[in-house]
Amino acid sequence: MQRILSALRKACEEYNLIEDGDKIAVGLSGGKDSLTLLYALSLYQKYFDKKFSLEAIAVDLSGGKNDYSEIKKFCDKINVNLTIVPSNIFEVVFDIRKEKNPCSLCANMRRGALNSTAKSLGCNKVALGHHKDDMIETFLISLFFEGRLSTFKPKSYLTNTGLYVIRPLIYCDEKEIVRVSKDFPILFNICPADKHTERENAKGILNELNTLYPDSKEKIFNAIIHKERYNLYDKI
Repeated sequence: MQRILSALRKACEEYNLIEDGDKIAVGLSGGKDSLTLLYALSLYQKYFDKKFSLEAIAVDLSGGKNDYSEIKKFCDKINVNLTIVPSNIFEVVFDIRKEKNPCSLCANMRRGALNSTAKSLGCNKVALGHHKDDMIETFLISLFFEGRLSTFKPKSYLTNTGLYVIRPLIYCDEKEIVRVSKDFPILFNICPADKHTERENAKGILNELNTLYPDSKEKIFNAIIHKERYNLYDKI
């Protein structure tokens, strides 16, 4: 966990992700990434010189089919309040709308539920568990499937809600998160589209690149975060 905390601290300091008096809602999907983020932030609270509070929010996409009892125990153990938001997002996406590409609609509805709940709890920031591999995969998805150079930011402001979205794990490798989360109460993913998404394709592309060209993942990541390495054509 020390490596995770060190990477989290680096991200927080470089991008000013957490400030004194923040009330941060952690989007808790129940997967390894969000559980690791919540646990790491609860540890970070203890020695960080700025005081902030945490809330955990789980948007239940399944209409009550998910069992959050073990996650509730996990949150209680680290003294973080858990709010479970019931929803029928899976029903809307898969049964009513019958979306051929369900991820976009699902993500939009999930973000809406998460952000509105965060506001109702008095939070000013929402923390998401995206890590280094996610940032690179999002870049590849935008490049190969959308024809543009884009990925998410470490910190962004949502004008429609007045919330900041922060991603404190962007310097963390997924393999390190896998290692530290082995004993966490990870919730089984019941999404019908799991493992059949463009992100899985991007993950495969990244793994192949890293096999052909060792350290290519680190080089892509550094090219994304270091603006001085950009050399793109500017229209005159």
